[in-house]
Amino acid sequence: MTYENDPGLLEKLKQKRLSDYFSRTQMIMVGFLLIIFAGACLLMLPFATKAGEETTFLGALFTSVSATCVTGLVVYDTFTHWTVFGQLVLLTEIQIGGLGFITIGTFAMLFLKKKIGLAGRELIHESLNTLQLNGSVKLVKRILSGTLLFEGTGAFLLSCRFVPQMGLGKGIYYGIFHAVSAFCNAGFDLMGYQEAYSSFTAYAADPLVVLVLSALILIGGIGFLVWEDILENRLHWMRYRVQTKVVLTATLVLVAGGTVLFWISEGQNLFADMKPGEKFLAALFCAVTPRTAGFNTVDTAALTNGSKVLTMILMFIGGCPGSTAGGIKTTTLVVIILYIGSYLLHAEDCVVFKRRLNPDTIKRASVVFFINFSLALTAVLVLLIGQDLPLADTLFEAFSAIGTVGMSTGVTRDLNTLSRLVIMALMFLGRVGSLSFAMSFTEKRRSAGIRYPQEEITVG
Repeated sequence: MTYENDPGLLEKLKQKRLSDYFSRTQMIMVGFLLIIFAGACLLMLPFATKAGEETTFLGALFTSVSATCVTGLVVYDTFTHWTVFGQLVLLTEIQIGGLGFITIGTFAMLFLKKKIGLAGRELIHESLNTLQLNGSVKLVKRILSGTLLFEGTGAFLLSCRFVPQMGLGKGIYYGIFHAVSAFCNAGFDLMGYQEAYSSFTAYAADPLVVLVLSALILIGGIGFLVWEDILENRLHWMRYRVQTKVVLTATLVLVAGGTVLFWISEGQNLFADMKPGEKFLAALFCAVTPRTAGFNTVDTAALTNGSKVLTMILMFIGGCPGSTAGGIKTTTLVVIILYIGSYLLHAEDCVVFKRRLNPDTIKRASVVFFINFSLALTAVLVLLIGQDLPLADTLFEAFSAIGTVGMSTGVTRDLNTLSRLVIMALMFLGRVGSLSFAMSFTEKRRSAGIRYPQEEITVG
């Protein structure tokens, strides 16, 4: 059939929406890919790289993936390699990747006084992992105002430290860059002006820098839904949703427990010559930054084996749903632990804070855990086959990538082409969600409605 035979066909095709061809999850993934490739092209421009530095397309692509997926793994030191233009490209990608391009796009439409239709609200719902469709636009407004408040406050406080050291213009720029990077859990830093790839090791004993960065990381990582719940119910714990209670409890346990364990593990190693206050700051930051920020105030490669394993566990867990953080999420871990406990105790239901969990939630948590863990181990196998790398460092790199953390023992810069492609795939899947990625290819399929006979098999 041609347009001449059916004049209305062209008009019908014009009326087709993008959602008729792609699912919401696929649209989100395509959006991330477009941002990644656009960023890589901008980073390839001659004035994005400092004089004397060379940027390959694979290196630019790797950096763009890391920025958009708010990871922080780098093959070039951000300060010594990129010009201010290149750094601003990365900062823009970090902000878009942290909040989600759907959130940014919604804000642009609201700014232009455009109406957000049902399809747009469904995209917001999918992008932010909200519990209900109603109130999505209102949540976006709160996210943007909250982001401006927290990043602005963090930038001001960090500038109070950097301005006396660097001067007014540079100090404010450094305050803004690192506030955005910390809040978005990205892990990109400009501290290479002191020593390449040094991160915040020069500020390990600085309470202002360590506490502000830690607060920004945690606030960005607890999730936008938790913000909303706290804003509406203030400090009335009993009024909080179960998810808010789970997130806050898990975050407190992981941070406090991690701080104590790092203090013990590194007491005779990296913390040996530190004063008690300095040890606390170092241990606290070691517990916070794997919750997918990627900064470090101590030499990550010099951690004890126990600390490296603990860091990998925290990187794998990550932050909370609907946040700037990655990982399998704290709620996933809590649901699995609760289910195991209820099964061992022969309890009929899986209960948390006097509320029974939906069986589908338990299934989803188990699948997310298994897929992410399998992806990390598969990547480790591919990396070791494709390149002769230390096992411990390879495990660390893979868990850092799938958790979109960005911490590294230094092997990122030595990876070959295949290894970099594998790490890029892990970062992308870690950001968009490995389960969402897998289900995006099957969500439009319908069950045939046939159930086969049941039969038992032995497990355990």
